[in-house]
Amino acid sequence: MASNKIKSKVTSAFKMHGFILRAEASKYLLEVLGSVNDLELEDVIERIIDAVEKQPYSGSNFHKNTVVYFIYICMLFVQLTEEHVFNIIGVFDVPRYVYSSDRKKFLPLSMTDRPVPNLCGSARDKAELFRERYTILQQRTHRHELFTPPVIGVHSSENGNKFQLKTIETLLGSTAKVGEVIVLGMITQLKEGKYFLEDTTGAVQLDLSKAISFYIKNQFHSGLYTESCFVLAEGWYEDGLFHVNAFGFPPTEPSSTTRSYYGNINFFGGPSSTSVKASAKLKQLEEENEDAMFVFVSDLWLDQVEVLEKLHTMFSVGYMLVALTLYTYFCNKSSLIFIFTISECLKVLADIICEYPNIHKSSRFVFVPGPEDPGPSTILPRPPLAEHVTEDFSQRVPFSVFSTNPCRIQYCTQEIVIFREDLVNKMCRNCVRFPSNNLDIPNHFVKTILSQGHLTPLPLFVSPVYWAYDYTMRVYPVPDVVVIADKYDPFNITHTECICINPGSFPRSGFSFKVYYPSNKTVEESKLQGL
Repeated sequence: MASNKIKSKVTSAFKMHGFILRAEASKYLLEVLGSVNDLELEDVIERIIDAVEKQPYSGSNFHKNTVVYFIYICMLFVQLTEEHVFNIIGVFDVPRYVYSSDRKKFLPLSMTDRPVPNLCGSARDKAELFRERYTILQQRTHRHELFTPPVIGVHSSENGNKFQLKTIETLLGSTAKVGEVIVLGMITQLKEGKYFLEDTTGAVQLDLSKAISFYIKNQFHSGLYTESCFVLAEGWYEDGLFHVNAFGFPPTEPSSTTRSYYGNINFFGGPSSTSVKASAKLKQLEEENEDAMFVFVSDLWLDQVEVLEKLHTMFSVGYMLVALTLYTYFCNKSSLIFIFTISECLKVLADIICEYPNIHKSSRFVFVPGPEDPGPSTILPRPPLAEHVTEDFSQRVPFSVFSTNPCRIQYCTQEIVIFREDLVNKMCRNCVRFPSNNLDIPNHFVKTILSQGHLTPLPLFVSPVYWAYDYTMRVYPVPDVVVIADKYDPFNITHTECICINPGSFPRSGFSFKVYYPSNKTVEESKLQGL
């Protein structure tokens, strides 16, 4: 009898809101609501319906493939009071944490003497930019097994090969030759044509002649070593010069290792007060929702007829029947000049999306500005496209977000960083020494980004960054996915438990793009062939 009473209330409530429940949906709801007492039943049903109305889905009749998922999400929304399933985070909303060397922990900005970030940064902001990059890499390196102090009373063979980091101040204060030392510092040119290594204690000129002679023997470990990169330099110090035998990058560490030291601090941003990594409910939802997918398309040149035709193909043939899809577009409308032209092109895109009701109502769209899109400047991070350009599109496609570059996406427990910049060739041009294995540039590039813990480890005159907002460019702790939309050839590389994706230029790469499935963390190589 109780079951019939619940069924009657659920059916009538859904009909009042214009929804039709199929047998599978009705059965599932009865099982879920069976444990709810009579006093709370109507309130819970209303909250479920309210949550259903907020979900992007097509039609009033729940389909078999989606109904269980939507109802499951609704119930989770009732249970998850502070946890959020999906969030798009502009980098100007990312919280700032400063590492305290004295307390050996990260402190929120409010607990430090740092001022609130300002686009017009001060000289102190520029100095702190490099100091914070250094201290983050230093604490991470000291934690690595190769650099932890040897255990007293344990035989040296059991301790393994331990190394001790020296500061530049130690070298400069020595009057005799200092042999076989390793120093963590930043490569820079303080004088024209002469490289220096710099840390928080000083700077020393480098002699790279030995490193050059040993270069064929891989004395430069894999990576793209550019100015403003932090490196572990091995060599000896004599007569005011640091003679380098070999370079290496600071070791990386998985996100789980970082969080084991610093707890559930929400470095990533979003509405949750703590890291979503700790949520078992969100993890369960993430694994059970096998239909969710992220489609990454770079260089969306909306003024080209062929690009628009391929979007039609993508929607009609490939993903028309797939719900719960996130389309991430990296615009870079390089051939568009006037503001009204961009608005017209977005209008054309809205027309295409509206032709496919299932996609229009079931998918979310995220737009990230490219380096050649109109904006206040080319300095990173970049704000979204101007609202007066995008407002018509946003009204017609309500589940669309025009975000910053870079931006961040939190889906269940996964953290995804999105960045649109032609960075690979720029880093190759600014290498101190170009890798001998130039066929493996993507691997060198990915290792550099994750080792540096920063999206643009380049001199500020090459890749300018707002000094006070440099922290928004960090990739530390290492996220689950980093999407760097570059015009370089597409690649998909996993390093330090982080998936690094480059979808490539959509029109230049034969209309290729990437599809990411968060439930099993796999990436699908996709390409639109001619029809």
